[in-house]
Amino acid sequence: MRRSAGILVHRTGPDGPQVLLGHMGGPFWARKDSHAWSIPKGEHGDDEEPRAAALREFAEELGSPPPEGELVDLGTVRGSGKVVAAFAVAGDLDADAIVSNTFELEWPPRSGRVQEFPEIDRAAWFSLAEAREKIVKTQLPFLDRLAANVSS
Repeated sequence: MRRSAGILVHRTGPDGPQVLLGHMGGPFWARKDSHAWSIPKGEHGDDEEPRAAALREFAEELGSPPPEGELVDLGTVRGSGKVVAAFAVAGDLDADAIVSNTFELEWPPRSGRVQEFPEIDRAAWFSLAEAREKIVKTQLPFLDRLAANVSS
């Protein structure tokens, strides 16, 4: 089973908690908005600790390290043939200043033309209610766990 790890950054907004999500890049997600956003995350091998992978992937996908602070373990979820581990940290980042790493993909399919796309094409802050409509469905439990953690 493939493994992935990421970091959910949160802050207190004017109407309660807000989370930073990234819109998935590439042609498949280009015209999608609902359930097309994700926590910044990426795959790792069995030999890498999820926490270390989450820190590395956050920096690769957003172009800066996550905010300083305690990483709170939000557990794991299963979906799309992989197990995703997530950690939460309180902090603030300029969502408009992200610079994502890229991946190559033959596009259009069977065209022989390889194009480069950002893994995350943009980032934004959302209230928890908005985030529930934006985040990929398999990651919804992370929002619930964050909400329980922030309110306690």
